[in-house]
Amino acid sequence: MPDTPAWSFPPSMQPKQDELGFDLARALDAVVMLRAEVPEDAFTAAILGTERVGSGVVIRDDGLLLTIGYLVTEAESIWVTTGDGRVVPGHPIAYDFASGFGLVMPLGKLGLPALERGRGGSLAPGDDVVVIGQGGRGHALSANVIAKREFAGYWEYVLDEAIFTAPAHPQWGGAALLAADGTLAGIGSLFVQERVGEEEVEANMFVPVELLEPILDDLLTRGQRSGAVRPWLGMYTAEMKGQLVVNALVRNGPADRAGVKLGDAVIEVAGERVASLADLFRRVWRVGPAGAEVPLSLARKGAPVAVRVRSGDRADYLKKPRLH
Repeated sequence: MPDTPAWSFPPSMQPKQDELGFDLARALDAVVMLRAEVPEDAFTAAILGTERVGSGVVIRDDGLLLTIGYLVTEAESIWVTTGDGRVVPGHPIAYDFASGFGLVMPLGKLGLPALERGRGGSLAPGDDVVVIGQGGRGHALSANVIAKREFAGYWEYVLDEAIFTAPAHPQWGGAALLAADGTLAGIGSLFVQERVGEEEVEANMFVPVELLEPILDDLLTRGQRSGAVRPWLGMYTAEMKGQLVVNALVRNGPADRAGVKLGDAVIEVAGERVASLADLFRRVWRVGPAGAEVPLSLARKGAPVAVRVRSGDRADYLKKPRLH
């Protein structure tokens, strides 16, 4: 994998210890580099690549790392690099599709401090925060919360309330979002364009860390959250000119097998009209667990089309982690 480029934020953008209410050096030590290698024939390789680099955050004294799941899903090897240059292998424990979180256990002693988990929900627009990517103080950024809102991703993903911060950190994947008291408030997921008033600004989207608490034990013991698995269509949909348009399909995935075509506009799910991307996914998930048949009403070149998609379990398409 390529080495991390040598760069740093200007001193004026870096957090200053005398302006903080927590130990910055300790927080920096808790953020590590994750390097993942994924087989070329992995399901996610074409979209996310076979070499992935991002950050992980120590959340327990045993070294358990919290990150964003797309960094480590289907990884055949993971390497964890600490701020002082030590390298140990890691094992991917879980990728939770609903939250987007990933867990990695280092297969060697890190001896690093764990960040206390707080609540992203306690943040408000205008709050000062610190965003830390792997690489030490030069990769720590003073930022502000600019928005908190619902977020829907075309890959069949919804957050009820995501956190958006600016200025944007270029190492957003798995980055730590720290509240003013130094607690971990979120994990970095995306680089986005966010509207603030009349202006479009570059920002990062974070997953609130409190989404981990109810599922942590299940992820550690079962590798997935308990309860019914959400139905998955393998249908990548985007909001375009007031319509929900299918712009990609997983080859031989549920929607593809059912006859959904690129360019189809989704009008209804199970007889109920859909109002937004988030509404589309929530209506699909309400039909039943993975395996349920999902009735879709589509518009294809202006003509109505009805299909019934036998949904699947997304996990069935992914390579499973294994110990070496």
